[in-house]
Amino acid sequence: MTNIEIPLGKRTAFYRLFEMLPGILSYGTIILLFVLSFFNPVAGSIFVLFIVIVMFTKAIGIAFRTVQGYSVYKKTSRLDWAGRLKDLVNPVRALQKFEKIPKKIYGIEQHIENLQRLAGSSEEYPLPADIQHGVFVFIYKENYDIVAPTIEALLKSDYNMKQVFLVLAYEERGGEPAKQTVDQIIKKFGKRFGDVLAIMHPDNLPDEVMGKGPNATFAGRKFAEYVKKQKINPENVIVTTLDADNRVDRNYLPYLTYEWIIAPNRQRLAYQPICLFTNNIWDVPAPMRVVAVGNSFWNVISSMRPHLLRNFASHSQGLQALIEMDFWSKRTIVEDGHQYWRSYFHFDGDYSVVPLRVAVGQDAVLSSTFWKSLVAQFVQVRRWAYGASDIAYVAQCIKNRGKNLKFWSPFTRFMRLLDSHVTQAVIAPIIAFGGWIPLLVNPEASISLPVHELPIMIGTIQQVAMAGLAVTIFTSFAMLPPRPPRYKRSRHFLMLIQWVLMPVTSICYASASAYYAQTRLLFARYFTVFETTEKLVKK
Repeated sequence: MTNIEIPLGKRTAFYRLFEMLPGILSYGTIILLFVLSFFNPVAGSIFVLFIVIVMFTKAIGIAFRTVQGYSVYKKTSRLDWAGRLKDLVNPVRALQKFEKIPKKIYGIEQHIENLQRLAGSSEEYPLPADIQHGVFVFIYKENYDIVAPTIEALLKSDYNMKQVFLVLAYEERGGEPAKQTVDQIIKKFGKRFGDVLAIMHPDNLPDEVMGKGPNATFAGRKFAEYVKKQKINPENVIVTTLDADNRVDRNYLPYLTYEWIIAPNRQRLAYQPICLFTNNIWDVPAPMRVVAVGNSFWNVISSMRPHLLRNFASHSQGLQALIEMDFWSKRTIVEDGHQYWRSYFHFDGDYSVVPLRVAVGQDAVLSSTFWKSLVAQFVQVRRWAYGASDIAYVAQCIKNRGKNLKFWSPFTRFMRLLDSHVTQAVIAPIIAFGGWIPLLVNPEASISLPVHELPIMIGTIQQVAMAGLAVTIFTSFAMLPPRPPRYKRSRHFLMLIQWVLMPVTSICYASASAYYAQTRLLFARYFTVFETTEKLVKK
């Protein structure tokens, strides 16, 4: 078991080196392109062309995974998860029922295999009636209009809500507005749950950043005490974390419970739904829509690659496992992604994330004005990009790993993590401008055919890549919620032409936020405050 917390204050030289590493590589890649273009423009051209071809190949895979992931998501969302959950009560009887049901129904073969395994197992497993859920909803300054739809969506679940404990984890620094929101929620919805716990996270506790992680941990400890007093077995309690604007699919709770029961190693698993930023997608400005849809697609794609899946935003984990590892980190503003690494090393690599291919709807960024929305969007993506801070954490954990965890498994994960953050920073500007750099830095190189033809070749590749973009656009329309009556049909046209902004948003948001976060780490200017993203409700 590897025990390590993110250090506060001065870091060791080893830790600082790996904090600086993503910034060094991201800036170094751009510098290398200029150096190669100055001394050997042909080498610079080959360097750019290699990166473009690699990304073009990845784009083909992304387009395929997008369509595949969306198809699986839609099919999975339509399944009768409550019915499948009932089958687990008596798998022998359920198998008799399935003898007469066609095996062509989506997912039925896997369900039958699960029933056969449970029916033939000598080990006891929890029954659906044994499972309790603690659903944490985090509130800072969000008003009732934002939080209420989250609770309403939860109550629409195809599940016995008396097995659900609602935990309203709110911040003292949210002031009276946060307290009023909690009181309103309890007054209107409290009696429909098994119980409701309002837990206020005090301000200015020691060794904490101002973020969601400390709030979650404080609420988690209080909830664990409540479970103990109620004499509930914590091994049968699943904790789900939701932001104030998250709206779960009606199948989320039965689907989660089903996957929990059939997993023999359930305390070493997390469960990750598909987070879609589509709640208010019709209301937000075009740049925010492009960013929101792009992030939604990435979550759909990630659900099809379980071996690479990480905790993101809303996720679920066993209460007993959370108690063992003392819940979430209180020292990072990116507690969701960091929770994967914290769990992975705490359990010596015996930890993975199970995809739940149903949606949790989230709000896209929307502020009071267009310009404030642009700024708020950057604040959000730079917070996500600060996940680069986990690179040093993972390196330290690998160095201090226990005997039960071999080197290569965490090392390959480390390399993927490092590559993802460097790629986020450098790819968009290289694809947009890299083809011209050899000509601009070394004008005499224009007589060289590879250098002269490089912008044309990149342009041709980009034109071919438009086919993949067309697939993305088509799928994005299929993912849209119904158009609100306040908008005319012409709004669909705006949803189409918005995609001309993708190169701009890729550079101004994805790349710029990555460079911003990595520069902060490069110079030890750490984020210690979770800057909340404004998400207004338009009526």
